[in-house]
Amino acid sequence: MRDWQDYWERGETPWDKGEAAPPLLECLAGEYGEFLRSARVLVPGCGSGHDVRALSAAGAEVIGLDLSAKAVEVAEGWEPVGDEMYLEGDFLAGDLAGFDAIWEHTCFCAIDPGQRAAYVEAAAMAVREGGRYYGVFYLTPDNDEDGPPHGAEVDEIVARFSPWFALLDGRVPTKAFPGREGREWLAVFERRSAEVAPGENDG
Repeated sequence: MRDWQDYWERGETPWDKGEAAPPLLECLAGEYGEFLRSARVLVPGCGSGHDVRALSAAGAEVIGLDLSAKAVEVAEGWEPVGDEMYLEGDFLAGDLAGFDAIWEHTCFCAIDPGQRAAYVEAAAMAVREGGRYYGVFYLTPDNDEDGPPHGAEVDEIVARFSPWFALLDGRVPTKAFPGREGREWLAVFERRSAEVAPGENDG
């Protein structure tokens, strides 16, 4: 497991592009943006909070969460654009609940693939029934190592989320950071109302 605090302390954060993710801005301007703009949103792995502030500027009530205390410190150092908040914590602990939506960008791809079942279960616990999960998934990272970032296939993503979430839309975003064009998949899921049996999403 990577020591994310160490990366932030050393300022070695190549994933931080200094601005909100282009797919988020595209999503906010599109047909599914209205829900986000009026939602209570959790952003796991928020880093320095660019996406958090973009959501807050659009009208959402937003909490950014990150494992790294330094990342939270950096995020809090930016001028607030609304009532956004930042918390240090482990999303995989699954102890957050009551959110209308999650905005995911670069957290799913950063964790070890063996933790994905725990990630999806934590997302299901965090989002209320009828709420939504918005995710930008890295399909084909351009790194030469084993990761992170770790790639994922659309079929795997849908299969992992389907016990708790129904897919409303999935597409390759038209906007992306340079080098990520065509490498990402933007998905919108809705939290199902029926619970599933424990262990059904294992693996």
